[in-house]
Amino acid sequence: MELGAFSVSLSVKDLAASRAFYEALGFEQIGGEPAENWLILRNGPATVGLFHGMFEGNILTFNPGWGQDTQPLAQFDDVRAIQQQLKDAGIPLASEADEATTGPASLMLSDPDGNVILIDQHV
Repeated sequence: MELGAFSVSLSVKDLAASRAFYEALGFEQIGGEPAENWLILRNGPATVGLFHGMFEGNILTFNPGWGQDTQPLAQFDDVRAIQQQLKDAGIPLASEADEATTGPASLMLSDPDGNVILIDQHV
């Protein structure tokens, strides 16, 4: 099962303060829109999303169909195929992708410690 690009999505209290902090660590903005309360920052292969007021807690995010450089991949495991593998393994899902669709879709689950995992396909 290939999950695609990995990032950590952080729920932040102050977007500007968090941006300044991560920029001091060498991260640079590669996406997002501060006016919409979100930013995507990168330092080498490490990607961090900063989100203000969009969700509670932090989320581990995987993007099937994207490489770590956020470029589309020619071949990848579709989120619906990943979903079926998780179901076959008996892993409960908090939300599911619509299996009757193609293209962008997502699913959510939690690990045994309650950490939220988002598998979010954009292609």
